[in-house]
Amino acid sequence: MSPHPALQAVLWDMDGTLVDTEPYWFAAEKELMARFGVRWSDEQAMELVGNALPDSARALQAAGADLGIREILDELLKSVVRAVQQKTPWRPGAREMLADLHSEGIPCAMVTMSETLLARVVADQLPEGTFRFLVTGEMVSLGKPDPEPYLLAAKLMGEELGASVDLDRVVAVEDSLPGVASAKASGAVTLTVPNAVEVPEQPGITRWETLAGRTVADLQALVVERSTLRV
Repeated sequence: MSPHPALQAVLWDMDGTLVDTEPYWFAAEKELMARFGVRWSDEQAMELVGNALPDSARALQAAGADLGIREILDELLKSVVRAVQQKTPWRPGAREMLADLHSEGIPCAMVTMSETLLARVVADQLPEGTFRFLVTGEMVSLGKPDPEPYLLAAKLMGEELGASVDLDRVVAVEDSLPGVASAKASGAVTLTVPNAVEVPEQPGITRWETLAGRTVADLQALVVERSTLRV
């Protein structure tokens, strides 16, 4: 028997991590703001990457979108869902890693600040059972960068497995600063694969340039490394 702790579960961000939907969000924001005569730049859009959707809606509202928060969210989601249904831009290596994890019996869950409508469109394109459950933005009081989304996912995973979840044995995969902050604060082993925005190297975070070519053994190694550091 291996003396090292086993990888217990993997928690996945969606936008920018599983699917490269950030350009869809950028386009939806620009289209919405243009209706109110406001120019919305890529730089402004990038500042919202990874945030809870209501926070992003409030930023758009403050910049001139003369709609309620719920109306802004509905407009953005409708646009992004339509784009994903036309073409789903999977991130390199994401589906392959998910398939390998499923074949080895390691449970996965999605932890996204997008709402269920969009998360389900993405999840339904994967083989049944790829994700045990979804944690979406409307399920939490505090979104990323708060740890609540990942703490809720750990709780639900424990209920799913019928055993307590040790966050030292759970890898969270993220692509943004708010997502990384959320995962790290929860206590999960945090892996970042940057995409639309830069995520600087920082203590306690592992950075990969891509998931392509990576294996379950690579994820397991992150858990082993965490256990070694805790000794």
